[in-house]
Amino acid sequence: MTNRERYKQAFSTLRASDNIILEAAKMKNMAKRFRLRKTLAIAAVCIMLMACAGVAYAADVGGIQRSVQLWIHGDLTAATIEFDGAGHYSMDYTDDGGNTHTVSGGGVAFGPDGTEIPVSEEELMEEITAPQVSYEDDGSVWLYWFDQSLDITDKFKDGVCYIQLKNGDETLYLTIKYNNGYASSTHKFISPTEFN
Repeated sequence: MTNRERYKQAFSTLRASDNIILEAAKMKNMAKRFRLRKTLAIAAVCIMLMACAGVAYAADVGGIQRSVQLWIHGDLTAATIEFDGAGHYSMDYTDDGGNTHTVSGGGVAFGPDGTEIPVSEEELMEEITAPQVSYEDDGSVWLYWFDQSLDITDKFKDGVCYIQLKNGDETLYLTIKYNNGYASSTHKFISPTEFN
């Protein structure tokens, strides 16, 4: 005979009183109600979280959207930037004249094995906050970086302009080719033959 059978035989002759049986039944019902309430509360929280996530996703169209203050053409401007998670962004802002502008960009990097890797949000923000060279209709050339607006029209020699910019502790050396882009470095000017 096993221990289980021995315990069963020993306690089979004992009988609980009706009050104890009734109390045990009440406790069992209370435990069922508590579990039901707990399950309903968890289900309600899950439904609420899913609804909030759905609304946030719909409002954001699946991307990561941020409202930020950026320096655009030397002016601190409110903008909304949406990152799509695939290495691209779209930015909307309104200029001082009330005109709405949309700017977008992005790209990929290549891993050691040649696979394409979407650029990160940090790299996209570096692109957005990079210096801007603007060629105006009147023939002037302007350089914008953070709160700086510089007319660099007369600084070109043989189609190349060298500008050193400072923003707080950050120093940036720009080599600008007229209508042909620019290169920047935090250490020194880059020779115009090294790019484009």
